[in-house]
Amino acid sequence: MKFMTFRYQSTTRLGVLQENSVLDLNALHKLYNNDDFILPTTMEQLIQMNEKSLPYVEQLLRYYENNEGVLTDISYNLSEIEILAPVLTPEKIICVGLNYMDHCIETGLEPPASPVIFSKYANAIIGEKDAIEIPINSTQVDFEAELVVVIGKEAKRITEEAAEEYIFGYTIMNDVSARDHQFSDGQWVRGKTADTFAPIGPIIVTKDEVDDPNNLDIYLTLNGEVMQQSNTKNLIFRIPYILSYLSQSITLKPGDLIATGTPPGVGMGRNPKVWLKDGDQLSISIENIGTLTNSVIKSVGLESKRKESLSSL
Repeated sequence: MKFMTFRYQSTTRLGVLQENSVLDLNALHKLYNNDDFILPTTMEQLIQMNEKSLPYVEQLLRYYENNEGVLTDISYNLSEIEILAPVLTPEKIICVGLNYMDHCIETGLEPPASPVIFSKYANAIIGEKDAIEIPINSTQVDFEAELVVVIGKEAKRITEEAAEEYIFGYTIMNDVSARDHQFSDGQWVRGKTADTFAPIGPIIVTKDEVDDPNNLDIYLTLNGEVMQQSNTKNLIFRIPYILSYLSQSITLKPGDLIATGTPPGVGMGRNPKVWLKDGDQLSISIENIGTLTNSVIKSVGLESKRKESLSSL
């Protein structure tokens, strides 16, 4: 299934993507009139209850297919809705750096002996078609296409062999990075988790629809030009290892997002370097997952806003 969080008429809802439309699960649940199950109202809740919620959603979809001709006003064209980030408030966003060999080479860094781990915070999360904001104090904002694992149940000290049991599904993230902040600070927090620096989505694809997450084509375009292109088979540390490695010291919770690293082609690795600018358009596509598209805008400082306000008087 392909789950989506969306807003329609000022209400946030859960949906299942069906080609160019989304089926409103909350509305369908009311029509199904099953008092034995309370459908979660957020993606986080749905993921946490996935052993019960997924079979129930399958029931809803069968009910819809059998009654599609008489069920109305519960399916919307994508143009009618606002697509939100599928998970809005994860407990953790954990990222793996330097996880493609060619990306290590372009950054001039040695391939790591163990995964390089850093975090982003929920303030950085935006959704499909939302704008990435270039901070007023940065001139070197970069892009990074990444496959993201969505954790499905609590994982503590798990083995690589058991890792798949703890996966709910997969989505896409742009690990936007202010390189000037990242490297001047001596650690990566400020450069990695500024507001809007974690575009996520537009959907979560459940793991049963992805045959091999370690063999997916991934690419990013900037204003229509392909900048990054690779396959997740080129990951240095693969998904089962990453989940096992993290869980030895960090308890992973349902809804946690694990970004697996970016392939070569980022702006800082180019000659000349390519930094994001006002008006840019970015799209990340991952095989079997979908495409995440965002624009770029330059933040306006408080002093500039004050001047604009005064000039309009």
